[in-house]
Amino acid sequence: MEEFYQLCRELFTTTLVLMAIAFGAVWLIYGLNTALNYLLGASAGLIYLRLLARSVERLGSDQKKLGKAQLLVVVVVIIVAVRWQELQIIPVFLGFLTYKAALLVHLLRGILPSP
Repeated sequence: MEEFYQLCRELFTTTLVLMAIAFGAVWLIYGLNTALNYLLGASAGLIYLRLLARSVERLGSDQKKLGKAQLLVVVVVIIVAVRWQELQIIPVFLGFLTYKAALLVHLLRGILPSP
């Protein structure tokens, strides 16, 4: 389990770093409003990643299948973005996918040889 916890910490840290970099870049290029939309989606993605990790952690002990609570995060954040006029759907959705970029970074670290 220690390896699992280390992987979780690495993914959360990488996601936070990517969130900060992307937030700054979006703010410089598109403005603060779009950057805040991105940050909302990225925060939802971080919550999703945490719920997924907690669900996977419980798989071996008392649960036989993954929960559906993490799916609710995606649905809620997209519905809020669609219903609230000030929010933009694309930056929120792309922000949500930031955790996927962290997974890709982790994958590339494992595949590419280290010097």
